[in-house]
Amino acid sequence: MKIGFVSLGCPKNQLDTEVMLHEVASAGYEITPEETDADVVIINTCGFIESAKQESIDNILDIAWLKKHRGLQAIVVTGCLAERYRESILEEMPEVDAVLGVGSIHHIVEAIEAVTVKKKKGSKRKYTSFEDKETVRLGGDRILTTPEYTAYLKIAEGCDNRCAYCAIPSIRGKFRSRPMEDLVAEAKQLEALGVRELNIVAQDITRYGQDLYGEYRLAALLRKLSEETEIPWIRLLYCYPDKITDELVAEIRDNPRVLKYIDLPIQHISDRMLKAMNRHGDGAMVRGVIEKLRREIPEIVIRTTFIVGFPGETEEDFEELCEFVHDTKFERVGVFPYSREEGTAAYDLPDQIDEQVKLDRMDLVMRDQMEINAARNETKVGKVLTVLCEDYDPVSGVHFGRSAEDAPEIDGKVYFRSERRITPGSFVKVKIREVLDYDLMGRAMLNETK
Repeated sequence: MKIGFVSLGCPKNQLDTEVMLHEVASAGYEITPEETDADVVIINTCGFIESAKQESIDNILDIAWLKKHRGLQAIVVTGCLAERYRESILEEMPEVDAVLGVGSIHHIVEAIEAVTVKKKKGSKRKYTSFEDKETVRLGGDRILTTPEYTAYLKIAEGCDNRCAYCAIPSIRGKFRSRPMEDLVAEAKQLEALGVRELNIVAQDITRYGQDLYGEYRLAALLRKLSEETEIPWIRLLYCYPDKITDELVAEIRDNPRVLKYIDLPIQHISDRMLKAMNRHGDGAMVRGVIEKLRREIPEIVIRTTFIVGFPGETEEDFEELCEFVHDTKFERVGVFPYSREEGTAAYDLPDQIDEQVKLDRMDLVMRDQMEINAARNETKVGKVLTVLCEDYDPVSGVHFGRSAEDAPEIDGKVYFRSERRITPGSFVKVKIREVLDYDLMGRAMLNETK
């Protein structure tokens, strides 16, 4: 029997898909990359914001067409949308045969067996499993869906921050760290598979260890990963500014394997907005953290995100944000319009902002950031960057990859020409010759390749 997978949402969700892939393959099922060839399709959904929910629903409906017209036997829905809207999916989507919550990914084989046996017996009963998400076993063997040279390592699950706009705590549960020895063992397995870039993820990686060890232990984890593996690049994603300790700053600064790159979601700078969002700390704290990072690690690349159009955001609040972005000149920025989500503290707040106003504000911030990015990229011309080669385009004759300043999937690329083919996963020195909007173009310095 052939099983197809559709994985949506963030890298943390992708890791859950990789665990399910391993369990399905270990049970003897054949994995197919083509949904049209599958007997059963598993859709691991995202349900974080409205656009993600709509994407998940659209994918379910697309796969339902295969069930009606191409003989697909069953559809299994897992992930955040399944956890958050289980009853609606069961009642309003008759095409779906099984629904699994985020705590039930280890029941995936049982679900497949249930829906396929059910079909043979003519039963119309749906399979459901919603285990306690806060007691579920974290981690597990995986089949990587990333290229073999890069992988994500999820060090914790859930979140305790309770930001007013966010539904993740109700979907994923309270924050739970994974034991350090489990993470080191998994990193060793990934290294044995050829991984050369390890991307550390969780809803809040800076909280790591507080629940298990009584203190923040991210810096200690980074030291342990560096001691126990030889993975060249370790990248930090999803760090909260109020938990950036002096120890962590020193570890990023002094550990040559930890990239001088940090993903630091700030969301706003107005004290009034930060308080309304239930963010920890005020604008002065945020500015202080940025100043400390840049003082201690002059080469640091800071990626951040902002939310515009949060309920009650005035023109003065927005102007303060624009001025902050313009003056701070972040290396990487993402801006998102506020999404009103059921079950969150912000859902019933007064002074909801018009959708077009949100989009206009997002556009204004991003236009300014584009100019900042363009000016910064121009400073790279003539410099030599270490690039992790990702692939080669035979049509254009150009390789492409990423520098240490670019996280997978969300940041830019470095395109480069080379006198010989470079193997994906190799590091190569590239001299930058021109700017291509958010990307860079250069030529490989082959005597520097390793």
